Amino acid sequence: MTIFVDTSAFYALLDGDDYHHAAATGEWEQLLTSNAVLVTNAFVLGEAMALLQHRIGLDAVQAFLEDIYPLFRIEWVDGTDFEAGAAGVLSAQRRDLSLVDCVSFFLMRRLGIRHAFAFDQHFNEQGFHCLPPS
Repeated sequence: MTIFVDTSAFYALLDGDDYHHAAATGEWEQLLTSNAVLVTNAFVLGEAMALLQHRIGLDAVQAFLEDIYPLFRIEWVDGTDFEAGAAGVLSAQRRDLSLVDCVSFFLMRRLGIRHAFAFDQHFNEQGFHCLPPS
């Protein structure tokens, strides 16, 4: 199975004080022992690194780059992905739905990925199955 991983999961894994930390750690351990292919995209990487750096610090960024990043297949965002994401933001007419989310949804649909390791309920709203189940 292929699993898309969102910023919300990366953050919950690395911030021991995050509300979802225990659930994220348990799910992460299960994913690592399964045959799951872990996928994310370049926009999520940028968002996750900026969030980790700002809220936790450079030690969290270093842990992310050394321990987590190498385990992923990265989908690099091209112009078509960006344009589809931007169109999604505008058509949704919601301030709480980000470009990063909309690009992620577009890529997941294009790649046929139905499962997301995410604590962002926008993935559920878009019809994806979130792990861990809430």
